[in-house]
Amino acid sequence: MRNDGGGAARHIRRREDHDIDGCVRVLAEVHGSDGYPVDWPRDPAGWLARPSLIGAWVAELDGRIAGHVGLSRSTPDNAAPALWSARTGTGIAATAMVSRLFVAPSARGRGIGALLMARVSGEARDRGLHPVLDVVASDTAAAALYERLGWSLLDTVEQQWGPDRRVAVRCYAAAAT
Repeated sequence: MRNDGGGAARHIRRREDHDIDGCVRVLAEVHGSDGYPVDWPRDPAGWLARPSLIGAWVAELDGRIAGHVGLSRSTPDNAAPALWSARTGTGIAATAMVSRLFVAPSARGRGIGALLMARVSGEARDRGLHPVLDVVASDTAAAALYERLGWSLLDTVEQQWGPDRRVAVRCYAAAAT
């Protein structure tokens, strides 16, 4: 447990099944404030607990859920693992996707995003995987966080999100260790 300097206790822990409703509430706040996720999922709980998930963590601020992050297996359709693999000569199986990162608007500015990123990156590395991620190019606040934490921009690519919809995403990789 850490103190944010203002008296609020911050804690990162593995997400449990009983946390999903609280995570969905925070996700709805983030969506209303920032438009993340870009497309609200039909099943937000399922969106947070997708089958490729290796693990997920929540941030608590004074005992209430204030943020979330997940780590998933990379798949061939993910741009960031393919870019990292091409750059390093490793297979995509050597990477893991950081995903579903969000922090409640009321909890921002307390280092929660950085703590979640440190936790998920540490888990990936403990598993012998290199953490990568992608973010919608218009999400400049998220991109600024990743860059501040030392992540490298691999490229900005267009993804097909539907028959008539292409979206620019920025692909990042954690600093090599």
